[in-house]
Amino acid sequence: MNIDNQIAKISSFAHLELLANQIVEGFISGMHKSPFHGFSAEFAEHKVYNAGESTKHIDWKLFAKTDRLYTKRFEEETNLRCHLIIDNSSSMHYPALKEGQFFYENKIGFSVLASAVLMNLLKKQRDAVGLSIYSDTYEYYAPEKGSDRHHRMLLNILENVLQTPKAAKQTDTITYLHQIAEKMHRRSMIVLFTDMFQGEDDERLFKALQHLKHNKHKVVLFHVIDKKTEFNFNFDNAPRKFIDLETGEQVNLFAENVKTDYEKVVQEYFTKVANTCALYKIKYVPVSVDEKFEKIMTTYLIEKQKFG
Repeated sequence: MNIDNQIAKISSFAHLELLANQIVEGFISGMHKSPFHGFSAEFAEHKVYNAGESTKHIDWKLFAKTDRLYTKRFEEETNLRCHLIIDNSSSMHYPALKEGQFFYENKIGFSVLASAVLMNLLKKQRDAVGLSIYSDTYEYYAPEKGSDRHHRMLLNILENVLQTPKAAKQTDTITYLHQIAEKMHRRSMIVLFTDMFQGEDDERLFKALQHLKHNKHKVVLFHVIDKKTEFNFNFDNAPRKFIDLETGEQVNLFAENVKTDYEKVVQEYFTKVANTCALYKIKYVPVSVDEKFEKIMTTYLIEKQKFG
């Protein structure tokens, strides 16, 4: 059973932990090329294979998936520290969910479930996880820990994000990314979920992203969008009212009249973000809310294998 079918089967459950666990278990057991094949209590992580090393522990199934050679490492405990960051501004609560839709079909729901899934993977490998949530305020911070109690507390916080959406919450990404960077004293993997719609000076925003890299942190940016409307601007040509979710500003127009110009500007901006991330050695992953969670999990696993 693939992950989509797993989600469809259990999506009526409100409990985030159960849903995240089912997705991860489906990923591990249902994919023949899963990097978790042969997972045991002793398995710690994958490491890049270096020429001359023994080939005994090469994971050939992972090679088939990534076209890269990795060896399995077995030890009692791993030392990875991972800090998840979620942008909880009003624009992340787009698109508005209609009756019958699942909570993960908008940007914040997708980001929350993806974070819960990553937490599940971290827990399985006994790694420590922390969490920051921001909008126009620094809403929540927890340092990296690995206990079951800490894990349950973070899941509860994530569920609260879904249950308490607020209107007209703007984004102060620059301020809070700098604050989060200052809190990160020990080398960690930092995973950021945001739509990158800040209304701020691009260069200051990119400097804040670069700040996350200090102390040799590994940074992964999941650029979360609703590709159908926010990137491709697929609307019919009926007159429409577009409302800025963060400021309340409104504009009436025919989508067809601005589609070409809009898509050009958005493409240029996304390219600029991707190029800047490449310059700063930040892993840039654009994801749409209609994509599969394998993309999140596989990206994380590959980046973790590079972390060391």
